[in-house]
Amino acid sequence: MIRVLIERHIAESLEAAYEQQSRKVLQHSVAQPGFISGETLVDRHDRNHRITLSNWRSEADWKRWYQSPERRELMAPLIPMMDKEEAVTVLEQNAV
Repeated sequence: MIRVLIERHIAESLEAAYEQQSRKVLQHSVAQPGFISGETLVDRHDRNHRITLSNWRSEADWKRWYQSPERRELMAPLIPMMDKEEAVTVLEQNAV
């Protein structure tokens, strides 16, 4: 299993529109093969900083979704709402 950390920063006054579109992305991601679970968090000290943490069966499952035309289409409306490019980190448990 892997975890994927996605960080986004929303431009001022676009929070409501962002929330609506990001829900669509999440709804589609849960239906993807290999998706296990996910949650979205808001930075308590910066309300426009959003973090999504999801669990996937494998990195191949994640990459298939991340690179899919469906995700690109769903992300297209979100990109102009962000004032920074999203940062994606793929994590695994440390064996130690």
